[in-house]
Parts: sequence; structure tokens; C-alpha cells
Amino acid sequence: MNIAIIPARGGSKRIPKKNIKNFCGKPVIGYVISTAINSKLFDAVIVSTDDEEIKLKALELGAEVPFMRPKDISDDITPTVPVVAHAIRECISKNFVFSNVCCIYPASPLIQIRDIRSVYNLLLENPTNYCLPIAEYPSSIQRSFKINQNQRLEPFFPRNELNRTQDLEKAYYDCGQFYWGHKNTWLNSKYLHSNGIGFVIPSWRVVDIDNHDDWERAE
Repeated sequence: MNIAIIPARGGSKRIPKKNIKNFCGKPVIGYVISTAINSKLFDAVIVSTDDEEIKLKALELGAEVPFMRPKDISDDITPTVPVVAHAIRECISKNFVFSNVCCIYPASPLIQIRDIRSVYNLLLENPTNYCLPIAEYPSSIQRSFKINQNQRLEPFFPRNELNRTQDLEKAYYDCGQFYWGHKNTWLNSKYLHSNGIGFVIPSWRVVDIDNHDDWERAE
């Protein structure tokens, strides 16, 4: 049995009320909740929140909110794994029976059922790891650069400055949409990426919404 856990805290700073902000006609968290429900992969779709307004909206949209998240893991510096582990322990205490957990970020309106299913199939082959969607960087990170104090460009990897992009190794990034893992993988507090197996999806349908520009681009 599987459950989905959607970590949706209140108090977002860069985009106020981000998790329930209107996105093309409905609260952004609504896309995630409906996608999880319609995937038919989950016995329960649970929202972990510290915010009463988010709780009421989640219930209205069809999710379950069987507990409230403590304030000490509801700030903007708490990593994802402890939040999911807390939710798992709460679900166990309330007699939920499950083996696998998919953490789905609430502001992921471009999420697709086929991706959730594909990554789930990857998990079934690798139950002791996290499995997540990733996308290829549009340009070679080995030729990336920074702007130094003199406003001049400075390569992060000077040895690669003259290398052709096609001769360098491909690099990938976390899509910031969802993570599958066995219940015990989350409870053992393993780091996500260093214990992760990736499933590549097209970068054109990946937008990690952190600020207003990201939001407009996603819309």
C-alpha cells in the first residue's frame, strides 16, 4: 500500500500563501491533490501542514489532514526528509497501513500521472533508494562561471574553458516535484540525492516555483 504526503506549510515569504495561491483558476495545491488521487496509486493522500487555512482548503480539495505539523519543523530551513518522517510516524500512530511513500511538493502544477507511475515502477525495482524525476541541464555545468568582485567572468572549472560542450559529461538536476521512497528509507533519514535514483523527464515541463518569475513562467 502507498500513501502520498504533501508538505504544505504556511508562512511562505517570497510568494505569500504560495501553496494555496490561485494558479490558472484554482489553488496550486489542487493540481497536486487531484493528480495524486487520479493516479489511483495511493490509499491516502495526506497534507502535512501547520496552517489552518491550508488544512481547510486541502480537505475541500479531497485530501486528508489527520494531524497538524509542529511549528518546530514548519520553518523555511527544515529539510524535506524530517517533515516526511514526522508525517509517517503520525500515520503509523493513527493505524495507517502502508509500505511506500511519495512526497509531492504542493506547488508542482505541471506534475503528470505518467511520471508518478514511471518513478514508482523504478522504486519497485530499487526499494532501498529514493526515486525521483530529474532533468538535464540545458548547458554544460563544467563550463559555468561566476562574476567576481571586479565584475569579470570567472570560470568555476578553468580546465574546461576550451573544451567543447559535447565533449563534457551530461549533468542533471532535481525537478523539485516529488520523491518516492520506502517507508523505512524515509524513517532512516537518508539523504535524498546521494541515495537517489533518477528518472529523466523533459526539461521544458519542469518549473521549480520559488519566486514570482517562476510562477508566471509556469502559468
